[in-house]
Amino acid sequence: MPDLKTENMNTIQLKQELISRISRIEDFDFLNAIKNILDHKKKETFIELTSDQEKELLFASKEGKKGNVVSQSEMDQKVEQ
Repeated sequence: MPDLKTENMNTIQLKQELISRISRIEDFDFLNAIKNILDHKKKETFIELTSDQEKELLFASKEGKKGNVVSQSEMDQKVEQ
């Protein structure tokens, strides 16, 4: 099992090395490529769910697999009523 203190220190050192190296880059296209990589990583969003929300999603998934679903148009009609 990795030592968290060592692993964390390595992460900090790696970040510092990357910051230092990036700060010396003059190539605009290369910097833009790095920015695109970082922007892509930022787009990955995760939503923290409560245990109740997880249960609801699992239940809904099981019901959907059973065919217990309502079409969007049917739901729209119910909402209008």
